[in-house]
Amino acid sequence: MQPRKSPNPDQSQRWTIPQLEGLAKRNPLMISRWVLRWALVGTVCGMFASLYWHILELLTHQFREFQGVSLLFVMPLAGLFVGLVIHFLGDPGEIAVIVDNIHLRGGRLDTRKNPSMILASLASIAAGGSAGPEAPLVQVTGSFGTWVADVWQLEGEDLRSISLAAMAAGFTALFGSPLGGAMFALEILHHQHVLEYYEALMPAIVSSCASYLVFAAITHLGIAPTWNFPQYNLDNIDDFASAIFLGIIGAVAGWIFMGMFKVCDRFFALIPGPIYIRTTIAGLGLGSIAAILPLTRYFGHEELNEVVSTGFPVFFLLALAGAKMLTISLTVTGGWRGGFIIPLFFTGACLGKAVAILIPGMNPVLAMICTMAALNAAVTRTPVSTTLLISKLTNVSPFTPILFASLIGFFLAPKLPLIKSQQKLPSDAIAE
Repeated sequence: MQPRKSPNPDQSQRWTIPQLEGLAKRNPLMISRWVLRWALVGTVCGMFASLYWHILELLTHQFREFQGVSLLFVMPLAGLFVGLVIHFLGDPGEIAVIVDNIHLRGGRLDTRKNPSMILASLASIAAGGSAGPEAPLVQVTGSFGTWVADVWQLEGEDLRSISLAAMAAGFTALFGSPLGGAMFALEILHHQHVLEYYEALMPAIVSSCASYLVFAAITHLGIAPTWNFPQYNLDNIDDFASAIFLGIIGAVAGWIFMGMFKVCDRFFALIPGPIYIRTTIAGLGLGSIAAILPLTRYFGHEELNEVVSTGFPVFFLLALAGAKMLTISLTVTGGWRGGFIIPLFFTGACLGKAVAILIPGMNPVLAMICTMAALNAAVTRTPVSTTLLISKLTNVSPFTPILFASLIGFFLAPKLPLIKSQQKLPSDAIAE
């Protein structure tokens, strides 16, 4: 009988749990090496995210000085700058490009796109575009993971797992939820109803934890809840019926948003010439809306607290939600750079609060968090990570109603996803 060969150590993160336990007993240093690698990647990503956040806050503070009519000049100029950056430094792409690279290029993200992404996203977000820093952070940190994998001479699933771990670390730094960030990095890639690349879950969690600690230590963000929602207690079984109802409303809002997004996309596709023409026109549209409805400006990180704490009338909340959907669409399709998760949360909170006012006895906190979850899950197809993220960001501990609403939004979403690269690919098209 031939002696049993020991497994290749570079394949350890693809083993089953019993195999990992057996390996840990025989050779604990082998497991420690991989854990240290994942933690190192997360630490560096957390440091970068901290630097990015500080620069973004500094720039945003300067741009917030401009209000009202001045936005009709400031926002188009910011759009022109964003377009010129992309024109001369190259198009960094959006989340769809990242998903494509994970599927079709074996997890390789191009570091050469980072200068364009960093400059364009900083200008887009700081000037007041309705897009957040999650997409730029995921792109830059994910490409760092690819670079590290090349340095360590990793290939195949090992390389893809490190890239995904770095993506998760970047996402976690912003949202302050290691488990939610790890789940999102994997869930955003799915085709249909499955969680792909599950072998990268443990690297993503370890990397996310390291990133979270570093980012929280440097910025002092992510420990307390981001938004000051009143406390909600799950005391009534009827709340699950409300969650399902609110999930349907969030799903309908998702359909409306995706329709609006496609109309804007077609509009900008008809505009000839270089990209800085489209980004300038988008800036004019964003500035015009922000001059009338200031709360539509920026990605909602601070503005959502005002929606929660202020007694706005129903008509205003519905108008604000509709205007926010439009500004998100203008921002992304117009060539500005950033992600739309937090802006969608803002939109869902406006709709949920309006529903709570219209229906006597509806808990406003339940209405807001469930609509936020359903809308985001319908658009991004990430029901599990959306549940985890909202629970952390709002400090609402009974997350089961949130999960119900997220699943309703997910299953009632349009057949064709907004992120086209989430569609199921032929098996021979996926890089091994």
